[in-house]
Amino acid sequence: MSIRIGILGYGNLGKGVESAIGQNPDMELTAVFTRRSPESVEIRTQGVPVLPADQLDHMENQLDVLILCGGSATDLPEQTPKYAKLYNVVDSFDTHAKIPEHFAAVDAAAQAGGKVGIISCGWDPGMFSLNRLYANAILPEGHDYTFWGKGVSQGHSDAIRRIHGVMDARQYTIPVPEAVEAVRSGSNPELNTRQKHTRECFVVAEEGADIARIEQEIKTMPNYFADYDTTVHFITAEEMARDHSGLPHGGCVIRTGRTGLEKEHSHVIEYRLTLDSNPEFTGAVLTAYARAAFRMNQEGMKGGKTVFDIAPAYLSPKSGEELRGKLL
Repeated sequence: MSIRIGILGYGNLGKGVESAIGQNPDMELTAVFTRRSPESVEIRTQGVPVLPADQLDHMENQLDVLILCGGSATDLPEQTPKYAKLYNVVDSFDTHAKIPEHFAAVDAAAQAGGKVGIISCGWDPGMFSLNRLYANAILPEGHDYTFWGKGVSQGHSDAIRRIHGVMDARQYTIPVPEAVEAVRSGSNPELNTRQKHTRECFVVAEEGADIARIEQEIKTMPNYFADYDTTVHFITAEEMARDHSGLPHGGCVIRTGRTGLEKEHSHVIEYRLTLDSNPEFTGAVLTAYARAAFRMNQEGMKGGKTVFDIAPAYLSPKSGEELRGKLL
């Protein structure tokens, strides 16, 4: 039996989930749900309906898992608890500081509905979180380092686009090579925000806009750029379309630590990602965890879950025997 998947939201992430479902033979895309006019949304999977989001109020028997592809700022805090009462759900909520309160809301809803609600699936939080946990458990005496990039930060790019006089923008987060190498050497450097990453911005300004003012607003923007060495390039719309249309990203999680009675031996654990498409990779992670949500609920589990709570075998379509024979 195929796992019946619904997608709520058909932006870059929703399209990434759609692609991932197509690569998993034990799944089928049942419907895409949107807050836009369904007639205006054209999906790539033939024969699958696009339905208004309010249809989700009464389709509990037609979906096994609902994957939520909205934003973390306003969409997911409302949508995930709402639908966790009705469906097994998976989201990619990534506002790290607010994960505890988001989890509490989803857990209460999923417990009440007898469903499984998995939050914060992606690569950070998600895959990076798992690797931080594994490395901390293995090397209790050590230090954690996380580097993001080089890649497009969609949130920072959007913040630039909101500046008066800006037509379009892309912002790249770039690890400082010297900082990464210092960490990999096992020297356990103390690094502040500015020492770990730089930010590079490509901006299309409106005709006649004050580019000096725009650059100053970018470089002094609190919570986004003020704490970083930031470079701003002004380019044409044609250059933006030609050179910056993709959404690459990636990064690495590094744990350095020492073992031995005298702590005489040094170790470095590193997990690294290089992604052509941030939303497609994140969509693939969400899809794997949708399988886990379905299986866990079939076994009678319910409530809120994170990647920390889920055994790896639940993610794979392979049987336990196959996993032991091929991957162990």
